[in-house]
Amino acid sequence: MEKIIVAFAGVQNGRRIRELLERSGAAACLLCTSADQVRRMVHEQQVAAVVCGYKFADGPAELLYEDLPAFCRMLIVASQSLLDLVQNPEILRLSAPASKSELLDAVEQLMAEARAQPLRRGQQEQEQIAAAKVKLMAQGLSEEEAHRALQKKSMSAGIKLAQAAQMVLERL
Repeated sequence: MEKIIVAFAGVQNGRRIRELLERSGAAACLLCTSADQVRRMVHEQQVAAVVCGYKFADGPAELLYEDLPAFCRMLIVASQSLLDLVQNPEILRLSAPASKSELLDAVEQLMAEARAQPLRRGQQEQEQIAAAKVKLMAQGLSEEEAHRALQKKSMSAGIKLAQAAQMVLERL
């Protein structure tokens, strides 16, 4: 059985969804109540999917998604008015309240995409990094120096390497 993270700021909502998913045999669930807990758990447990609410005390789910590794997918369960605010097309959405069958179908789709997703998103990030290195090399840096420059930008800004690469591509 695959593991997923169920993450809601309200513990009650998270428990309800976790119980429903585990009773139906859809997935083994790890319960989180903050975006920071999700970040840690995804990396520690290599969890490929997150079912969550729109917002946590420490930030919105859409920003959390940007911090997750390429292999991890997300399903946001929230009111339609909040789902309309989500701009990232990679994030799945389910309007609440949802029936048990709607939730199970959405989680099934989430898991299918999680199994198929790593190459697409990871490949895009690698292509972005390679393109940024080419741009930096055109300015006289070696490939190793270009890579170190991207790493330094990533670490100093506290962002992913791919995000640093995107900044370099936009700047140049």
